[in-house]
Amino acid sequence: MSINWFPGHMAVAVTKAKAATADNDVIVEVLDARCPMASSNPLVDTLCRHRQRPCLKVLNKADVADSAATMAWLAHFNAQKNVTAIALTCKKPGEAPKVLAAAKKLAPHRNDRFKPLRMMIMGVPNVGKSTLINALLKRRAAKVGDEPAVTKVLARYELSPEMSLTDTPGLMWPRIDNEGDGLMLAASHTIGVRAYHETEAAIYLGDILLARYPQTLAARYGLVAYSGNDGTSVVEAVAARRGYRLKGAGFDFDKAAITLLNDYRSGALGRVSLETPETSPRLTAVPAADEDKK
Repeated sequence: MSINWFPGHMAVAVTKAKAATADNDVIVEVLDARCPMASSNPLVDTLCRHRQRPCLKVLNKADVADSAATMAWLAHFNAQKNVTAIALTCKKPGEAPKVLAAAKKLAPHRNDRFKPLRMMIMGVPNVGKSTLINALLKRRAAKVGDEPAVTKVLARYELSPEMSLTDTPGLMWPRIDNEGDGLMLAASHTIGVRAYHETEAAIYLGDILLARYPQTLAARYGLVAYSGNDGTSVVEAVAARRGYRLKGAGFDFDKAAITLLNDYRSGALGRVSLETPETSPRLTAVPAADEDKK
């Protein structure tokens, strides 16, 4: 199933974000550390190249991501031209200022009230942009909610006479070409629930967990890994462990799927990453031209 989610307000916001890029010195892209490439909007890199702006990629929610995978992603992004990447958890006290320190290094010429550092924060929905902004402002200015697309308009904030930032709505792109990216975003609660089937996202998540974190599944759901297991088996194991059954003694598969998704989203499964630079669906996808040659 192809997953795409591009509400009308996003189309308007994209136009405004493109215009605002010219008035900012550094583009800060907030990513989900558990799926950094899947949660990276291609528009951001396009805008940075077009306007020749440095990009600071912030891998947020690092406390619930696999630390080894996060280190691999930092190396991947930091090897790119005009890009700096850092990992943090913006909910933790003292973490947010790391963003300002990194941004200053990317635009050292913008360092006083006559040439203030102007930053624009971008990212897909529900990756923590508003939480980061509130931490930087040290007050609740941006709306925060555990659902995608809470912020719907651009807003500008003055951090100090030497620094300002522009907040943008969570922006998706019109078409998600890779099904794996779409399912990872769905599992991570980045996409509106009407745009995907929760059971499909849970099965995809189960396949990844089975391949990368079988010990976690064994500890939490009692699933013993063997060659015949797949994502469906994982969801069934959740139903069995939690006692989710329908009348007639069958498993309540839908309820178990939602539980698995919520356990992942809340961090109850521990430190989990859905992709690495070596397994990222976007990075390993075969270009259409190459596919046609086969």
